[in-house]
Amino acid sequence: MATSTPSLGLRERKKQKTRETISKVALELFAERGYEQTTIAEIADAAEVSPRTIFAYFPSKEDILFCDLPDAHERLARALRGRPEGVTALDVLREFIVASLDPDRTQLLRRRVLASNETLRHNKRARFAPFEQLIVEATAEDLGAGADDIRPQIVAAAVVAALTAVQDRDPAAPPESYSREEAMAVIDDVMDFLRGGLDALRDDRRAVAASAAGDGDQ
Repeated sequence: MATSTPSLGLRERKKQKTRETISKVALELFAERGYEQTTIAEIADAAEVSPRTIFAYFPSKEDILFCDLPDAHERLARALRGRPEGVTALDVLREFIVASLDPDRTQLLRRRVLASNETLRHNKRARFAPFEQLIVEATAEDLGAGADDIRPQIVAAAVVAALTAVQDRDPAAPPESYSREEAMAVIDDVMDFLRGGLDALRDDRRAVAASAAGDGDQ
């Protein structure tokens, strides 16, 4: 029984390496030849695997391009769940975004591919629905709102819309053309705007609660 654990670990490492190789090779080809022009067969050939192997790891070609999103979703979920008392969902989101401001080559390639394809940018926004739900739940907690309260949904939609606008502000420009300082300034402006709206909602909720309590005392 003890000898099976290292073997299982090795298999998992091999699977992870294969997955990373496919993703890396595909991004290189997408950036070089264009996403639409690159076929699964070409990716398989460059990665030295079969097309069947690719589909064992990725349901579609688009899933290769967006393979970073599930991990990002899990990291954000952990950060929101583990935020300490007094730290808002927006505080966590800011730190989450700041951590992405120093992209590696893989991230730069992915951004370059997205910048050249409007359909892919649209599809990426659609894939942000699970992220938006995380923000809804965390914002509801910050506001002390119930499950049927629409305000956390409005806040979350505004957050996603604002951050998407920041990411897509100039698709024609190389993604690496923006300095870290410029990106930080835009992010902080957006966060200040959203935080002001969230504070107004929180104050309004408190005022309503206080008014209801006053009516009850009469």
